[in-house]
Amino acid sequence: MASPMVATPVQLRTSTGRLSYSSSSPSAARRRFAAVRASAETMATEKLGIRVERNPPESRLSELGVRQWPKWGCEKSKFPWTYSAKETCYLLQGKVKVYPEGHGEEFVEIAAGDLVVFPKGMSCTWDVAEAVDKHYNFE
Repeated sequence: MASPMVATPVQLRTSTGRLSYSSSSPSAARRRFAAVRASAETMATEKLGIRVERNPPESRLSELGVRQWPKWGCEKSKFPWTYSAKETCYLLQGKVKVYPEGHGEEFVEIAAGDLVVFPKGMSCTWDVAEAVDKHYNFE
């Protein structure tokens, strides 16, 4: 005689909270876990006041209107910068280490495919290792 299916509660924890659900089959639980894990991999992280969302889906970029924002680029270089307004940008190409003022040698590395938010008032140094091409929006 086969054993009856029993709903097994599954709890997943993310940096934004806890998700709970019950599943009647282990394979359904694995599929749901994989879906949550995949979405968690595109979640934004924040370090030193800079918010970075790695490889957001195209639907997220469309929702923000990123492709209609103006573009800016620069060659390999190093320069100081202060944000007079909040900037959201999407890097099409390049690699940069951003050193926020007041954090010593700590930095945030951003690269092609990153959606990044810099807060108004932040002073930092951009160390551009690979030429940058990005869409940007100031608020």
